[in-house]
Amino acid sequence: MKKTLRLVLGDQLNERHSWFSDVNEEVLYVMMEMRQETDYVTHHIQKVVAFFSAMRSFKINLEEKGHNFLYLKISDSNNKQSLLENINRIIQENNIEHFEYQLPDEYRLDQQLQGLCTELSISSAAVDSEHFLTKRSDIAEFFEGKKQFLMENFYRQMRKEHDILMDGKEPVGGKWNFDQENRNKYKGDVPIPPAYSYKTDVADVLSEIEDSGIKTIGKIDAKNFHWPINRKEALQFTRYFCRELLQNFGTYQDAMHTEQKFLFHSRVSFALNSKLISPKELVDKVVEEWEDNQDKINIAQVEGYIRQVIGWREYMRGIYWAKMPDYAEKNFFEHDRKLPDFYWTGETKMKCMEKSIKQSLSDAYAHHIQRLMVTGNFALLNMTNPAEVDKWYLGIYIDAIEWVEITNTRGMSQFADGGIVGSKPYLASANYMHKMSNYCSNCFYDHKKKVGEKACPFNSLYWNFYNTHRDKLKKNQRVSMMYRTWDKKSDQDKHDLLEQADYYLEHVNEL
Repeated sequence: MKKTLRLVLGDQLNERHSWFSDVNEEVLYVMMEMRQETDYVTHHIQKVVAFFSAMRSFKINLEEKGHNFLYLKISDSNNKQSLLENINRIIQENNIEHFEYQLPDEYRLDQQLQGLCTELSISSAAVDSEHFLTKRSDIAEFFEGKKQFLMENFYRQMRKEHDILMDGKEPVGGKWNFDQENRNKYKGDVPIPPAYSYKTDVADVLSEIEDSGIKTIGKIDAKNFHWPINRKEALQFTRYFCRELLQNFGTYQDAMHTEQKFLFHSRVSFALNSKLISPKELVDKVVEEWEDNQDKINIAQVEGYIRQVIGWREYMRGIYWAKMPDYAEKNFFEHDRKLPDFYWTGETKMKCMEKSIKQSLSDAYAHHIQRLMVTGNFALLNMTNPAEVDKWYLGIYIDAIEWVEITNTRGMSQFADGGIVGSKPYLASANYMHKMSNYCSNCFYDHKKKVGEKACPFNSLYWNFYNTHRDKLKKNQRVSMMYRTWDKKSDQDKHDLLEQADYYLEHVNEL
């Protein structure tokens, strides 16, 4: 075998990859902590610490199994802080004859590595990351010739193809989707087990990041870092979720609560997106737990979780590869406003926004409804430039990697793709917040008021959005009822709502 250099990216921490099935003295693995990756947006400090810590742990585990690793820390003097410069130097200094890499999940890295390989004087090859249930091109092929890519159709095909929750050719429980049973408000009547946690000391990693001058956002307790940073911890998180939380997950998966940050969520998305664990083994463990405990876990709890993993997650990745790079420029509504200042501080009188943002800053985490229907909803009602929204989501969440972030944000949340991902804009007035959370009960604003003093901003901004974008949305059958409701309002009511919205938009940083 030629002397080979194999690149492992920070989100390719898959110990079960076929690369590592045999130890070969002729293979040198390289991993790098780089300013190239820390600086393309301003990341949450916990996100940077999590990736560096997980990468270092991965390297140590595989070295113990006999594999050769060259690891560049962020502080190393010979680290060029650039993927291409580092690889070129390492190839030259180590007399490398062949270069290999796993297909990256981000378009920009894919382009970088393709470009590098065309310039190398040695042979090169790309291999699959062996993580996802689908190939990059599967979604594009599945929806070929279709204007809209309906996730539900893809999800059903995934269930059939991988025989997940199937009873022969029919879905277990007689339905493909139990979404209607996944929308309960949490009222405290069901006890929530303590959040699973670690107390990892990451002070050394944090110190190196700070000494390197990397700009970050958010907070961290360096002595008690609670996210999983290796495969063993990720599997323990998964086991805890299955045994303690799964039985109530589906029922409350959309719920929000001022005193409950995590509710019944598994919090394994970082482990999943960095490939410490795979979607297949995660799904298998969830299904196994359900099969062994059907007396206390009903199908709605399990289906709601599996839909997120093999439905939305694989679907969003497929959309990304089918539509990039143009997708990153889409701005259907031509929104151009700045993201309000309180997205960086959480200092706002809107309780739903305050709780969701401060939680994001303190934990690098918010669950999907907080992201979609609170912070994402307000960004859309504010008519924010989707590029600004992308940067915020990509930076603040520990699990945010562009392939999954941009499709959820620019697509589902902001409808900037004009309807590729979602069939209608996901926006809501204060009524939704009141229905799905207890945020409104102790808020400065009155969720029932549409205009006047202390009227909830979500209400007038909601109608202002529909009024502003009527030309773009009037043919959309899924929002036609909103326009019928709007048209029935008196001219005075319309005037008052739009005037209220104008005031709030003009003074958005004071809300």
